[in-house]
Amino acid sequence: MSALRVVLSLLLSTVLLIVGHGMQLTLLPLRAAANGMPELLIGLTASAYFAGFVVGCVVVPRIIARVGHIRCFAVLGAVMISTLLSLEMLDAWVNWLLLRFLTGVAISGLYTVIESWLNSQASAQTRGLILATYTFLTLSAMALGQLLINVGPVESATPFTLAALFMALGIIPVGLTRRMAPAPVSATRVSFRKLYNRSHSAFAGALLSGLVVGSFWSLGAVFADSDGQGQMAVTAFMTAAIVGGALCQYPIGWLSDRRDRRQILVLLTLCSALSSAAVALGDGQVWFLLAVLLFGAFSMPIYAVSLATAADVSSSDEFVEIGTSVLLLNGLGAIFAPILLGQLMTVWGGSALFWSFTVLCLAFSVLFAVLLRQPRAIEASDQTHFKAVASEVAPASFELDPRGEEHAAASPTGEDYTVDTPDDPD
Repeated sequence: MSALRVVLSLLLSTVLLIVGHGMQLTLLPLRAAANGMPELLIGLTASAYFAGFVVGCVVVPRIIARVGHIRCFAVLGAVMISTLLSLEMLDAWVNWLLLRFLTGVAISGLYTVIESWLNSQASAQTRGLILATYTFLTLSAMALGQLLINVGPVESATPFTLAALFMALGIIPVGLTRRMAPAPVSATRVSFRKLYNRSHSAFAGALLSGLVVGSFWSLGAVFADSDGQGQMAVTAFMTAAIVGGALCQYPIGWLSDRRDRRQILVLLTLCSALSSAAVALGDGQVWFLLAVLLFGAFSMPIYAVSLATAADVSSSDEFVEIGTSVLLLNGLGAIFAPILLGQLMTVWGGSALFWSFTVLCLAFSVLFAVLLRQPRAIEASDQTHFKAVASEVAPASFELDPRGEEHAAASPTGEDYTVDTPDDPD
């Protein structure tokens, strides 16, 4: 517990920020739908958010290097609050494109500041505890944010004001901390080619997670609102998926530590396909929320399992670069999928979203099954220990992960990796 006391102010800022962030992720699609914006444009504005997130991962470390963590945090917090309140006042979709892009840049930068600061306060012995706590708090705050949307109708300013209030409060703990700010964040390094060469499965899993889970964040609330059951039903829908994803991270991780992770990816994609079909068919049924919970339980851990799969066949000094590539590939999937799926929802109705998820997950399950027949660089017994990681993070979180040190301890010479043989990926 002493390790957590050291980073208490940072974790408190995280909770407050993510409560507001969780509110706006669902609130904005609902408000857009209430304003009469078609699903295609809602998906386009969501893509702008994820594009801003990816850009923020690249740009914000340079800003931190110039002005420092605390100033950067305060400025990005002000940008986040200002854009959210502007979104409440402006209805034109062109304005929403720019404002949602800025929101993505700001939240990515806020994550970067917090995660790099957490890393600077963590030791080799406490990184695992801090990462697990950080991930748990992120998912819990995201779920709490869904429930708080119901403080007022989405057509009113009340939910927007409350979300902005939480974000403003999140600046205070960091602003008042007596802890020394860490050294500037390293520039983001990305190599999709290296990720693909190390692990075809991790590459495909990261992309699928962006396509499916990213589109869920963008358009899930619109799907839930399409049957007209009201705002409370929408927040219950989103909360059920988040809770399912949070509850199953560690059980699935425990299983993936003991089996070839490619087998787990086949299982997750097949179950995601089945649960997606159940959600598409179950609207209005008594078991509908159970289907939604199962969808979250099977689809949301795909990102963490893909990251662990990549880490298994990467050397210790590559982990930050490989992990960043997984994250940004996930982001690229989340940029492009909502545009296409939003158009499908406009033409075929809300259920087209989850039928699309069904087709995508089935296609990728076949791909993972084919990849499973290829030899892998390591045995399941030599895999690194799974760590629950949410995709709603910045590249700085990978420096918190102790996998790299475990790899270094297990193989100081790197002889049990085939990282320099692109012809032998998993």
